[in-house]
Amino acid sequence: MEHNTTLAEGGTLYIVATPIGNLKDITQRALETLSAVDWIAAEDTRHTQKLLQAMAIQRPLLSLHDHNEQARSSQLLEKLQQGEHGALVSDAGTPLINDPGFHLVKLLRQNGIKVVPIPGPSAVITALSAAGLPTDRFSYEGFLPAKNQKRLQVLEGLKTDPRTLVFYESPHRLMESLRALHDVFGGERYMVAAREMTKTYEQFVSGTVSEVITYFDTHVDKVRGEFVLMVMGDVVEAEHEIGEQDELILALLKQNLPVKQISEIVADYSGQKKKAVYNRVLQLKET
Repeated sequence: MEHNTTLAEGGTLYIVATPIGNLKDITQRALETLSAVDWIAAEDTRHTQKLLQAMAIQRPLLSLHDHNEQARSSQLLEKLQQGEHGALVSDAGTPLINDPGFHLVKLLRQNGIKVVPIPGPSAVITALSAAGLPTDRFSYEGFLPAKNQKRLQVLEGLKTDPRTLVFYESPHRLMESLRALHDVFGGERYMVAAREMTKTYEQFVSGTVSEVITYFDTHVDKVRGEFVLMVMGDVVEAEHEIGEQDELILALLKQNLPVKQISEIVADYSGQKKKAVYNRVLQLKET
């Protein structure tokens, strides 16, 4: 298999997204880039080597993970300053999204090295696109803390967040995290748990937090693979916050100001999203 591409002039680092499961999800641009660079920095070189072999690509591999990123970044900066081209990949999905690479990219930007993203699969976006939850506003929270007290503390801080909340979780901590969600958000909050996405046994389990816990309690064989947990935001709190501005909205409506202008004024005053305020202004205007 031959892959051809033209790389940018001067040393450049390409941030290359790779499949999260199904190898057919690799993009043509990713294939061409990985084939053309001088070296590939990988979170786990053994894992990436299997991907490259499947794609008939042979390129030198360098490790870059949480334990060596600081030191390795300086080495890679030097290579790029000498005009080499490199690629950064993670074990799966888009690099830097809960994976190493932040320190490297920050260092390169500070030193004027070109960094080019090669977009592709991302577990967060893949899960949200098929979950049936609001996606106009969402908050990616990564992995919840391993210790229960800290986990509960983090969730308490998110309890009244109106955005859809997205978490990664491993199978051996899934039930602990689900029960923590129950303890803080209550059993009736709607959520979706996605596992093994793009793979043969891909599954989306939806329902209230209590229902999802019951499902995995009774289907222990399904507690495997990497999980993306998506939880409905606190809709009641969001509506309440906007509702607190009703008196101001009604006063501005009496001044016959345009809906858009009222929305901007109230959003600036309250800190609420303009779209949500705009919808509320329309509701009050029609009543």
